[in-house]
Amino acid sequence: MLQTEAATRPLPPELQSPRAKLVYLYLTTNGEATVGELADDLGMKKIALYGVLKTLRQQDLVDADHETYTLT
Repeated sequence: MLQTEAATRPLPPELQSPRAKLVYLYLTTNGEATVGELADDLGMKKIALYGVLKTLRQQDLVDADHETYTLT
């Protein structure tokens, strides 16, 4: 996905949590990230991120390849 396409991607309406929105927007900007990168860059604890990422995966908004997460 091109950077400009990612920047114009609207937030999915099913995203209710501010943390989920933050992670989603981070991934639209950066393309992919590990949990460690998300934790460092967003100032969130890894344990909270795992819950957010699990929810995003269940909603088919995020894919995981080992420890790297990307938008679907």
